[in-house]
Amino acid sequence: MAEIRNVFDIAARAMGAQLTRLNTVASNIANAQSVATREEDAYRAIKPIFAARYAANFRNSGLSTVDVEGLYEVETAPQRIFQPDHPKANEDGFIFAAAVNTDEELVEMLEASRQYENNLEVVSTLRSLMARTANMGR
Repeated sequence: MAEIRNVFDIAARAMGAQLTRLNTVASNIANAQSVATREEDAYRAIKPIFAARYAANFRNSGLSTVDVEGLYEVETAPQRIFQPDHPKANEDGFIFAAAVNTDEELVEMLEASRQYENNLEVVSTLRSLMARTANMGR
């Protein structure tokens, strides 16, 4: 794992974490309408696990950021639907719909995109301030 040295490192990791979050949301929404013959084969939403990471000199610098530690499947059970005419219906006439709440996923998408934009704004502001500082000496 790379060392946390400055605001650019913090923002880059935070943006990477939000990108992973957006990728999981996209996967969840893409699979929201999928069905399966067996409950254990039904799609379950995936979510990222975030972990705080602190710079080696955190006590002096106050630098910390976030990393994606892993992904997990939600424990929500898929919905059991009686549709005996469906090609994926089991012998009892049931299909199992994906365990994805699309409303929740859309809220997650908005939040992740705002967090990504916030970090992008931090980088933009920092670059602007650095350019102003460099021009002061001229």
